Amino acid sequence: MSTKKNDPLSFGDFIRSHRLGEELSQTEFAKTLEISNQRLSDIENDRFNVSIKLAKKIADQLDLPAEWLVKLALQDQLDKEGVELKVG
Repeated sequence: MSTKKNDPLSFGDFIRSHRLGEELSQTEFAKTLEISNQRLSDIENDRFNVSIKLAKKIADQLDLPAEWLVKLALQDQLDKEGVELKVG
């Protein structure tokens, strides 16, 4: 999870913020997303690389444009690998 004010938003940051904004527990939100509580915790804490397929599935379930979450997932993967490339 981003700790500095100017750090870019990670996929996990977005998912946690969305869940808290909806006032849902991790258990409730995991059920909504059809994933395990542990998987949701790993995603929220940036311990899991989210695949394009999973990012699209989550976007569909949250009724959000898939492009947004796929871009976040891809950017996280690039950042974790130290690749100096920005997904536009």
